[in-house]
Formats: sequence, C-alpha cells, structure tokens
Amino acid sequence: MTPLDLLDVLEEFVRRETKDMLLPVRVDRRSGEPKERPAEIYKMRLPTKKAQTERVPYLLLQYIKSTDTQEPGQEPESVCTVRIVAATYSEDESEGATCVLNLLTRIRVALLKDGVIGERYILKPPLEMIVYPDGTTAPYYLGEMMTEWEMPVVESEVQKVWQ
Repeated sequence: MTPLDLLDVLEEFVRRETKDMLLPVRVDRRSGEPKERPAEIYKMRLPTKKAQTERVPYLLLQYIKSTDTQEPGQEPESVCTVRIVAATYSEDESEGATCVLNLLTRIRVALLKDGVIGERYILKPPLEMIVYPDGTTAPYYLGEMMTEWEMPVVESEVQKVWQ
C-alpha cells in the first residue's frame, strides 16, 4: 500500500484500458517496425533521453507527492498524487493532437467509471487533464492528467500502545 504499489496497479489498469488503441509510430525504414502500436507504459522516468522521441507513443506514470493528515475530530487521511503524461506522434498535426486527447480521454473515462483501482486506491476529485496547445513540438504531441488517490492509512504503532 505504498506509492510504488499504486504505480504498479495503475500501470496494469492503464495497460488494460489502452491496449487496443493503435497509435501512429515514427517508422525507421531500416528496421521495418510497425506503423502503429499501443502506447508503451513507463513508471517515474523514461529509460533514456532518446526515449522521449524514439519510444513515442508512450504513457508515463509519475509519482508526485504523498500527504498524510489528520484534522482534529477527523479520521486520518493519506493521499497520493500521480501525473499521467501522454506522448503521441503524427506527421499530421491535427491527428497528433487528437491522438493525445483520445488516449487521455480513454483513461479518464475508465478512471471515472471505476473510481477504485486495485480494490484499495480511491480516485479523488478533481481529475485534471490538459492537452498542450503548443504547436512547436510537432510531430510529437503531449498532454497530461493529474490524479489524486486516497491511500490506505498507515497506523502508528506508538499510538496503538497508548490506547
């Protein structure tokens, strides 16, 4: 029930929800790779600097922060923020931006429908999504979603002794 476990569960969820989405790929004429494939999924960072362009399309799941609080008279709460970055490729600028929107929307709708992943992580509103309007990155297109998750609370062993 750590942020690492949340990232693993989210990776599995996102993979299941996007595996049938075939997105344009920059074709290396020598290797003969396919022209479309589902987005690859990475956690925290891309494997290399070159992957920023060579592994497109991809989704990057990034832990941002955790907050543990307990207001007077309230139950303790544990929240984790995870950013989902989407990158797509297309020679057609309209298609490239639409691919990012489509990919993020697929994840957004699935998260809002389910509300819970891994039977222990609860999505907290608001769910924020942005597709970057900057046209200078063409033929690569980016967007992101910020998610907040209610996590199982870690109970203090010291407090248990004193109760």
